[in-house]
Amino acid sequence: MPTFAPEPTFRHGQAPKIAVLYCNLGTPDEATPGAVRRYLAEFLADPRVVEIPRLLWLPILHGIILRTRPSKSAAKYRSIWTDEGSPLKTWTAKQATMLRGWLGEAGHQVEVRYAMRYGNPSIASQLDALKADGATRILVLPAYPQYSATTTASVVDAVNAWSTRQRNLPELRFVNRYHDDPGYIAALAAQVERYWRTEGRGEMLVMSFHGVPARTLQLGDPYHCEAYKTARLLAAELGLHAHEVKVTFQSRFGRAKWLEPYTEPTLVALAKAGTKRVDVLCPGFTSDCLETLEEINMEVRHAFLEAGGESFHYIPCLNDSHPWIAALSGIAQHHLAGWPTRAVPDSRALEASAQRARELGAPR
Repeated sequence: MPTFAPEPTFRHGQAPKIAVLYCNLGTPDEATPGAVRRYLAEFLADPRVVEIPRLLWLPILHGIILRTRPSKSAAKYRSIWTDEGSPLKTWTAKQATMLRGWLGEAGHQVEVRYAMRYGNPSIASQLDALKADGATRILVLPAYPQYSATTTASVVDAVNAWSTRQRNLPELRFVNRYHDDPGYIAALAAQVERYWRTEGRGEMLVMSFHGVPARTLQLGDPYHCEAYKTARLLAAELGLHAHEVKVTFQSRFGRAKWLEPYTEPTLVALAKAGTKRVDVLCPGFTSDCLETLEEINMEVRHAFLEAGGESFHYIPCLNDSHPWIAALSGIAQHHLAGWPTRAVPDSRALEASAQRARELGAPR
């Protein structure tokens, strides 16, 4: 017989609440080998992340990887750690706070919390907190614009695992993707244009997305196609031609073939072919993190310059830019439609949100 979690104390007359749970991937609590080991143990044990039979994978994970990798990874985390802690956690928390404010300004009485799929605060703990606060309807909004079973579906798994322990379930909705959302594309374009206004423009804009094993494409995962659609839409928004843009995939792990072309070899090849300056953007990451700040802006930068490139420009993620929060607010409002949040958006309101994102990113 299943054991269910105790229900929060029921208070008669309590108005039902609506909430948004904004979910990002996760980060260690500290930039130490022990904290990284705990984080990697949770992250790499997820069968959505590593699709290898458990009997084969878990001995490798616990017998080799978790004994050797945490120290190296901790050193990388220390290189990007700030006084506030993990950049990814800092930016995600700021985005959630700003999203709550923007929704409030739009007339929506909605609570917003953030959670990490791996690490803290966990999805389960934040769902517990929302339920204890009286939330009866919860929109789960991943920080991943492009759908992947390795990310988006894993968030759904975590919510469903929490649900199996609840007696009185809130209504749940999930946002699967927004890779082609007009506000999101406009926010990316605004980020690039703002950077170009102050730093000038390079010969090539490289859009680096996080990689996944190549076999996932053949198995039906839409991530590859959605990444390329984001890149096409952004290039069109910026007025770029095909020869001015390259799409690459980063963060390979293990010996299996991953989505190609790979980011670092591509940048090295560009440098050797005579490209002097590149601008690099990571559209799939909505918050700067280890993969953008250390892998791209340190490791890949070094490789490009060592290969003969002269100028490497990393364009920061969307982070807390106003066009991005405007877009995130529009996405949330679209998926909250029909729930009594006081104001229900229509198509004109959503288009106005996208237009506001464009205006916020325009030259002044």
